[in-house]
Amino acid sequence: MQTPDLKHMQVVVVGLGLTGKSCVAFLNAQGAKVIGMDRNPVELPSGIQTLSGDFNQEVLLNADLVVLSPGVNPNAKEFQNAQDAGVEVIGDVELFARFNTIPVIAITGSNGKSTVTCLVTEMLNCAGMKAQMGGNIGTPVLDLLDCGAEYLVLELSSFQLELLHSLTPVCATILNVSEDHIDRHLTFSAYADAKQRIYQNAEFCIANRDDVKTWPQNYQPKNSFGLSHSPVGISWDAPAENIILDGEDFISAQQCALKGLHNILNIQAAIACVMPLGVKQAAIVQAVGMFTGLPHRFELVSENRNVRWINDSKATNIGATIAALQSLKNRGDSKLILIAGGDGKKANFTELQPMLLADVDLLITLGKDGRELASLKPGSIEVADLLEAVTFANGIVESGDIVLLSPACASLDMFDNYQHRGDVFKQSVLEVTQ
Repeated sequence: MQTPDLKHMQVVVVGLGLTGKSCVAFLNAQGAKVIGMDRNPVELPSGIQTLSGDFNQEVLLNADLVVLSPGVNPNAKEFQNAQDAGVEVIGDVELFARFNTIPVIAITGSNGKSTVTCLVTEMLNCAGMKAQMGGNIGTPVLDLLDCGAEYLVLELSSFQLELLHSLTPVCATILNVSEDHIDRHLTFSAYADAKQRIYQNAEFCIANRDDVKTWPQNYQPKNSFGLSHSPVGISWDAPAENIILDGEDFISAQQCALKGLHNILNIQAAIACVMPLGVKQAAIVQAVGMFTGLPHRFELVSENRNVRWINDSKATNIGATIAALQSLKNRGDSKLILIAGGDGKKANFTELQPMLLADVDLLITLGKDGRELASLKPGSIEVADLLEAVTFANGIVESGDIVLLSPACASLDMFDNYQHRGDVFKQSVLEVTQ
């Protein structure tokens, strides 16, 4: 692809958070005439016009190009009107793709994206291949263009994918697809379709064998992973607790620092993404032995009085909470107390009900949609905040029990973000249990 010439083009960047500011800096360096636009007042470098408040339709219609940050909905009427008038509307990843020359491994899914992105990066670096990660995690993609890496490992959200056309990943994967972001995409089908865009132009399409919604149009079992048996691709020997590659033992779960079946899937996906690049087993074993996981993702906070308190605040959708509950199925006689609730993003919680009834001993709910969740399980307790939830749980737990924060909801109704929610949970546990 020929690198586009942005010099003197009138480009409007909408949404001026971390990603938007990265777009502004890149476009300004390319010689574009940049206008920044945000609902709230934002300060940009001197000489760059900034508009706040309602999106200015006239400015959008007069642009040569509009670049939307991931948090800005491209279905808003102002952007639809601009497209109808012939103005191109793209996202930051599409802009990146038109300039990038470094091989990309692209990763998406409803859950596990960040873990797999980190694991793939670790595996490549352990193999002596210089890799850097970014996108929906850490560094904005445009800031990676001149980083000097041999590979870029990109976590991509459905918001980043819905305006993407030009990315050419060497490997691309959809880890799983469960209902999420219906408030943005309006239908589950539209959300799933956005995820599928990651496979456009990919050399190797890596799919979850057990989730047909992750399959590319040309699904190949040899490029798959999953907990089900398969003579080709990556599978799982449950009795022996071994990850299998093409029917042969490859890595034992005992060699992996990450625990839980949901993390077995994450490890499998990372292996599937690096094998086509020539990464050897020794580097993979080294990486999975070192990587202990990310904060707020099934994170063990405390084992005070032999009670496990687990922070899974990153579980912002139903699928993530189901994965967490599945990982705790084989807990013997230990009681499981689940703390859940927040902003459900218009999701249908009924998919979660069978596990709430069968696998959760007590459900404690809070937040905007806490009452709706509580209605799914008789005897549920509704509380005002996390401290009250932790205090109540601590009053009834016994040795061997588990308290899991896995909200199945976004956090913004009560917290700054999921990290803030997880930190409040951890602090509450330390206060109450000591």
